[in-house]
Amino acid sequence: MPESAWKLLFYTLAWSYGIYLLFFTDYPFFYDPPSVFYDWKKGMEVPTDIAIAYLLQGSFYGHSIYATAYMDTWRRDSVVMLLHHVVTLTLISFSYAFRYHNVGILVLFLHDGSDVQLEFTKLNVYFKHRGGVYHRLNDVISNIGCLTLMNIYWFWFRLYWFPLKVLYATCHSSLQAVPNIPFYFFFNALLLVLTLMNIYWFLYIVLFVAKVLMGQMQEVNDVREYDVEESRKSPHGEAGLQLSSALKEGLHLKNGLVKDKRV
Repeated sequence: MPESAWKLLFYTLAWSYGIYLLFFTDYPFFYDPPSVFYDWKKGMEVPTDIAIAYLLQGSFYGHSIYATAYMDTWRRDSVVMLLHHVVTLTLISFSYAFRYHNVGILVLFLHDGSDVQLEFTKLNVYFKHRGGVYHRLNDVISNIGCLTLMNIYWFWFRLYWFPLKVLYATCHSSLQAVPNIPFYFFFNALLLVLTLMNIYWFLYIVLFVAKVLMGQMQEVNDVREYDVEESRKSPHGEAGLQLSSALKEGLHLKNGLVKDKRV
């Protein structure tokens, strides 16, 4: 619960700031994605408001690499999460250094919205059983949150708008606006890796919905969690040593029902 509360706070602030930059300023990046490369040149000045967003996001993901490995609860997708943070921090650092900050703001905006919904939904999953009492309101909110996460935030933002706006601009429009643009393959390779990870996590959501529809799950729970017996055998302090076992475990969800019993 503390993990999700902290992440919800950060992603809400970050996404709100992204909304401000893209919809309440003169930046046309959302409605005109190719404009992220208009007038691009080496060493161009980074606007202060975009530099602030980069500072906050870079600091967060730099901390997240350490937190995922040594502070957060170890989950089935923690290896992928570590890779995600490394790729994201690399994109943030190098896009700032080589002045691809305009497209970076668009990438961050399209990802932060689904993270807000994800962490809000997880909090309600944790809150529906507290003090030995079942709270129906939190259960209903978590069910609604899961459906909106799958259909709106994750699919629409990360699997539709992200390729349509970002990948189109970086793979196609960039070559038209800036012939022989530096590090073309490097940045697009990282963005494609990010796309594959979005698909990977979307499969988790689809798997969950399938289990609910088939009656294998009666309520919303975090299917990435290990069960209580596995947690006892693998203390959190040894999370950094569990990489190989987590890779072997893969997507085999024990008995089709894994509940978060930490709360």
